[in-house]
Amino acid sequence: MRLIDLELDLDVFAGPFDLLLTLVLREEVDLLEVDLAAVVISYVDHLEQRGELDLEATTEFLVLIAALLELKSRLMLPGEEQEAIELDPGEAVEELLARLLDASRYGAAAGYLTERLAAEGGFRFRAAPLPAPLRRASLQDARAAYDPSVLAGAIGELLRMPDPIDVRHIAVPKVTVAERLAHLRALLRRGRFSFEQAVARADRVTVAVTLFALLELYKRGELTWTQPEPFGEITIDAAEGAQAVALAPTARRAALAPASGGRA
Repeated sequence: MRLIDLELDLDVFAGPFDLLLTLVLREEVDLLEVDLAAVVISYVDHLEQRGELDLEATTEFLVLIAALLELKSRLMLPGEEQEAIELDPGEAVEELLARLLDASRYGAAAGYLTERLAAEGGFRFRAAPLPAPLRRASLQDARAAYDPSVLAGAIGELLRMPDPIDVRHIAVPKVTVAERLAHLRALLRRGRFSFEQAVARADRVTVAVTLFALLELYKRGELTWTQPEPFGEITIDAAEGAQAVALAPTARRAALAPASGGRA
């Protein structure tokens, strides 16, 4: 099949596909008004009617449609980006022709490889028989390999229940996020501290839960931290305005406590 056999019946054009390409390149037909989706559907219907697929012609058609789609998409871009990629008629023709030349080169390479494959099609490699040592085996070895007891033992191993998995090395959480929140808030009331101080002599689970609690307080705006370098020490401070909130319960308890020497 050749592309000239593809007849189109569009709103702005009726005729062979290659004539449409010529008119688009000459700007006698506005590419923006051409329904390329309808062109593809017409081509698919044409292939279905013929009942056969010409790979060379189909590849050429795909290259042409891809080039037309790219050119049309550039023409449809907003005006702000139009200046950076604006194409005059000569440049559009050169770009489409360049893609056609690329398709022609790939087609020529495919044809060359097809010819080479056809030329090598008459050669066949001789299948050598197995060496005699491999074609003969002693009866004793054959019985050892296919002994029913060996097969039964293999199947028995599959049916045997595996040993229970020892999970004693898995640490069980011994601290809650609420407990670590209270611990961090108590340290904040004392002033600046480091993350190492907050998790001193703690196990891995406690360290992880403390990190979650630290992130929760940061999300609430109660603290902030600094780390001068990657993997360096993390210094934690109360956020601006959060120190007074943290000290408010202590201040209220001090105000309600009786004076020294007085009676309750």
